[in-house]
Amino acid sequence: MENFLLGGDLPINRLGYGTMRLVGDGAWGEPRSREEGHKVLHRALELGVNFLDTADAYGPDIAEDLIAEALYPYAKDLIIATKGGIIRQGPSKAAPCGRPEYLHQCVEMSLRRLKLERIDLYQLHRIDPKVPAEESLGKLADLKKQGKIRHIGLSEVTVEQIEHARTIVPIVSVQNKYNLTERKHEAVLDYCTKNNIAFIPWYPVAAGSLAKPGGALDSFAHERNMTLSQISLAWLLQHSPVMVPIPGTSSVAHLQENVSAQNVTLSEEDMDVLELIADTQRS
Repeated sequence: MENFLLGGDLPINRLGYGTMRLVGDGAWGEPRSREEGHKVLHRALELGVNFLDTADAYGPDIAEDLIAEALYPYAKDLIIATKGGIIRQGPSKAAPCGRPEYLHQCVEMSLRRLKLERIDLYQLHRIDPKVPAEESLGKLADLKKQGKIRHIGLSEVTVEQIEHARTIVPIVSVQNKYNLTERKHEAVLDYCTKNNIAFIPWYPVAAGSLAKPGGALDSFAHERNMTLSQISLAWLLQHSPVMVPIPGTSSVAHLQENVSAQNVTLSEEDMDVLELIADTQRS
């Protein structure tokens, strides 16, 4: 796998794994099978994945527990990124909470669940409009100084918010919703590319009508004997050198399909055709 140097000192494989689908629907409750979740995590590492993305809100708490159950003691090159700063209120229901004392608790509890002394990448899950960024990120900066966090990232932010955050603490990653057909954060990606900040797209596999059976994207993939997931992930990897997709799944077979996207090389013509297909979806 091709590497990206996260924060200038952590080599991560550019195709990671997102753990939200290891828990119940809507990121709420237990998975159908914890054993199957363990198998997926083990297989991800066997396939060369060394970057796992999780959050205390997945379950809540359950995804972090599963990672530790399955993989601790961890491989030396495994990088676990987690997030805090939202409160889970039920299936697909959450609200931002950026109070410094709450974030401090989030970090301490993630450290405990993951059995870590330091979190390599801690991401503010959402910026809380009710709390000044100086307070939320200032607390994370303090915890970084204490050695409990190595690097800090953001999620669902604008260019202006990133620039403001960087006046408070170094930012090494941004995690926004992004895929071939949903690209409202193109300006954020451009900013990250220029500043060598990892861009971690969540929901990375293209959605919408073009992804339906018989749609333009589905037909494109079928003609090339590839799946929609493989095409979508290969496009992301070639679209920007700072792109670090984290496709999630609770299936070993689907995991293997996703990871094989790293071996797909799209021609310039393919990339142009995909752009045209995506433009049709957005128009």
